[in-house]
Amino acid sequence: MRISLRLLLIASVAACAPMLPEAPPVRPTPAPAPVRPAVPAPTPAPPPANPADQAGFEGWKQGFLARHGGVRRDAYARELAGLTPDPSVIRLDGNQPEFSRPAGAYIQSAVSATRIAQGRQRTDRVPWEVVQRFGVPAEILVSIWGNESSYGAVQGDYDVIRSLATLAFDGRRRDWAEAQLKDALDIVVDGRRDRAGLKGSWAGAMGQTQFMPDNYLRLGVDQSGDGKVDIWGSDADSLASAANLLAQAGWKRGQSWGYEVILPAGFDYAEAEGPRHDWRYWSQRGVTLARGGAPTDAEALEEGVILLPQGARGPAFLALPNHYVIRRYNNSVSYALAIGLTADGIAGKPGLVGTWPDDAPLSRDQRIGAQRALTALGYDTQGIDGVVGANTRAALRRWQIASGRLADGYLTADLADELIRRAG
Repeated sequence: MRISLRLLLIASVAACAPMLPEAPPVRPTPAPAPVRPAVPAPTPAPPPANPADQAGFEGWKQGFLARHGGVRRDAYARELAGLTPDPSVIRLDGNQPEFSRPAGAYIQSAVSATRIAQGRQRTDRVPWEVVQRFGVPAEILVSIWGNESSYGAVQGDYDVIRSLATLAFDGRRRDWAEAQLKDALDIVVDGRRDRAGLKGSWAGAMGQTQFMPDNYLRLGVDQSGDGKVDIWGSDADSLASAANLLAQAGWKRGQSWGYEVILPAGFDYAEAEGPRHDWRYWSQRGVTLARGGAPTDAEALEEGVILLPQGARGPAFLALPNHYVIRRYNNSVSYALAIGLTADGIAGKPGLVGTWPDDAPLSRDQRIGAQRALTALGYDTQGIDGVVGANTRAALRRWQIASGRLADGYLTADLADELIRRAG
């Protein structure tokens, strides 16, 4: 791959990136090596910061050091010296594709035939002892690997410390970002990774399986046994670390993440994304598996949720507990479905029965405007941040019920515009 193309790919990586370009075909190698350009590329100078912004950033930095520095204040200050906020991080934070694109567009791009085929070629990269120890199937781990970094090819070239400092300064997720920044600084100060090598996505996710700094410190696994956790250069360390994260989050051995289902005529869509029920409850209401059959005995006892990621017109899913474990990686319905469906494809299962509607994406103004409108109309979205998550969908369902509409909780561009008009 030419250097110019490689740098373009690296620059485009997102925090969790199912939209990444496909990986090259797998080639057996004696040992995985860190991904590096063949020729060192010059680091572009950061864009000049607005003087007022830089003054505010310096003030935030001193506050951060006072809040979190402790006995390491001087060491942290050295790593933060000369840092400026990165405006591209703020822009990307407001436009994450798994929250802004229609679910179908996102999932169809992520669950591609090429990615599935490449995943099948790589299942033998997952050490058998990792599957045995943590109970997470190889296809799930390979799916995460492919969706997060295109099998290690695109890991991100952002300065993790600068990205997290920018997010903390911006303030939308300050407490979270400051905690992650402290952990990133500890990684460097403790000598676990040198500063130049602490690269990742714009949101601070690192390595082949895109771990945040706290997860790296708590859950990173030295599977290769070389005395360090190398999620950048070691397939084994990356996959074992991902398996540990899922296991610690409650992965249920021998169970699926969920199933595509068919909903009967007259189904009460207000039950979607609501209370969890076992399979007996759902089957008594006419819900069937799209490919026939039934969940396993163990899965049938679990409490599942009906998901309508693109409303009543799109495919429906029964989400089992492992779906929510996957969301510990990225709390997005679209992301977790992409991981599960890619894993199903790698395991040789057939694709979806339902088809995705061709809906237009929502702009940030539409998402924020709809949240503001719902809240003004008396249906609190629990925050106005442009992320159409569970709280926003629940508020929308309440409005749909009160308006005598089908309550599928799905926000289209047309519906967002209508809500904005209604709220004035």
